[in-house]
Amino acid sequence: MTTSLSPRTLGIDAAPSSTLGPIPFSRLVRVEWAKATDTRAARWLLALSPLYAAGVMLLPVLFPTRFDQTYTSYLGLAAQVGVTTLLPVVVILMLTGEWSQRSIMITFTQEPRRIRVLNAKVAVSMMLSGGAAVVGGVVTAAALGLASASGRALEANLTVGALTGYLLVVLLDGLVGVALGMLLQNSAAAIAAFFALNAVFALLGMASTLVSHWIDTSTTWNRWVLENDWAGHVPQISVSIAFWVAVPLAAGFVRTTRRDVG
Repeated sequence: MTTSLSPRTLGIDAAPSSTLGPIPFSRLVRVEWAKATDTRAARWLLALSPLYAAGVMLLPVLFPTRFDQTYTSYLGLAAQVGVTTLLPVVVILMLTGEWSQRSIMITFTQEPRRIRVLNAKVAVSMMLSGGAAVVGGVVTAAALGLASASGRALEANLTVGALTGYLLVVLLDGLVGVALGMLLQNSAAAIAAFFALNAVFALLGMASTLVSHWIDTSTTWNRWVLENDWAGHVPQISVSIAFWVAVPLAAGFVRTTRRDVG
């Protein structure tokens, strides 16, 4: 006679019938935030960013004849140079660090649905960009305070449109870092591409109206978006966003989801 023994007969609790649910997206965001901020390079960059922004914002205070003494001019300088120079580097390192350190295999083993991990990285990059925008605003306010304390007349022309343009420019620069990092998956290549491509298209834009009005971000973003000048420029701004953000970001998603991590 054959007797079958169940786990309960042997005094062992039966395994639960239901499997564990998916990792909460909030936990993925917390993990990616830790990856983005807990490395030595990221900490240095995050510490230097406010100092760099403060140094940049001293320029219109110390050299008033070379800069427009208006609220929007100070804020525009913070957006164009102060907070968008080092921010994309931090974002790129977050996207590429795991590939160079080969820890990406652990990440995608813990969460095989790569799209969720990439979405968490994009969310963290937007959080970093938002934080950079706040830092830029604080540094700008401090610079305006110094200029005002010196007895200088400042034009208080800050509007909701100007603040919106400032925030959009900072977020767009962060997204460029995401797109290049996700597409190239190599820190040195992505950082070099970010600075080199901006310089190349700025030079080409000086010789070609087509480039300056449709691709060069010094015109499409740092002038039209930053100054809230959308009238007649929506197609050009849209093409510029597609060229720098949408297309490389989509290609980066495809490459990351299909790349072998073994």
